[in-house]
Amino acid sequence: MPKVIATHEVKTLECAVRIQEYGVAIFPSIRTKSGLKKIIKKELILVDGKIASTATFISGGERIELLEAPVVLPRKRFILDLEVLFEDDYLAVVFKPPGILVSGNGFKTIMNALGQNLVPSTCIDATIPVPVHRLDYPTTGLLLVGKTKNTIVLLNKLFEQKEIRKVYHAVTIGEMNKTGTIVIQVDAKESISEYEVLKTVSSVRFTQLNLVRLHPKTGRRHQLRKHLLAIGNPILGDATYFLESLNLKGKGMYLHASTLKFNHPITNQSLVITSELPEKFKKLFNDAILIPH
Repeated sequence: MPKVIATHEVKTLECAVRIQEYGVAIFPSIRTKSGLKKIIKKELILVDGKIASTATFISGGERIELLEAPVVLPRKRFILDLEVLFEDDYLAVVFKPPGILVSGNGFKTIMNALGQNLVPSTCIDATIPVPVHRLDYPTTGLLLVGKTKNTIVLLNKLFEQKEIRKVYHAVTIGEMNKTGTIVIQVDAKESISEYEVLKTVSSVRFTQLNLVRLHPKTGRRHQLRKHLLAIGNPILGDATYFLESLNLKGKGMYLHASTLKFNHPITNQSLVITSELPEKFKKLFNDAILIPH
């Protein structure tokens, strides 16, 4: 039998109730009735040492135990060392290198490399680690990963409610206002990006290059890349959204996901995870430092 990972002692009750009514949220990893029902059907709940069913009643004084679920491993493992910047039993933040997909039908993806880079969750609803947002193929930086089913659902809700703040840094081409807000539809949907120019350098080929901090207020596909091209300041090295004769080839795209800021959906811990600018940024802006907020 799997080992017991959590125990709950039932106090005196006024009347007996079914375990699926009583047991919601008595364990931190099971916060919904549907989640509890799935755990019961997997025979991972014991009441006084016996496997519980949805017909089990709780009347007071019982000992309810939660058993460890077997960890499901990925079917495919892509061997790639990933830098892990934060990890606990529920989620992780990893560094995505350039030139690799986050997920998809292909084998060489970040998702297929997570299994050997993260510690398996001990939670009852542990699952294969899943990225909960996307970064473009050439983009570097922070990627948020869920390690349990409940956490993945809650992180998706935080994104929908715009309670996860993302900050990017980019190198753009041409003269720009010091600050600005770009409100231009992407894929016929409202899209908003804010930017701040942190530093500029002169360039023989591009006239001027800018180190820019970006705050996307919406999450459309390729939003920052499209927005910056639309105002005439495309991202250096972007092979898709560029101005004629101003495309830098062979150096990759200068767009970096540098900060994730959110409240942990399980522990409510305030998290601010940052990633330093890539070396190629620093070579252009010798004294540039990452300002995470």
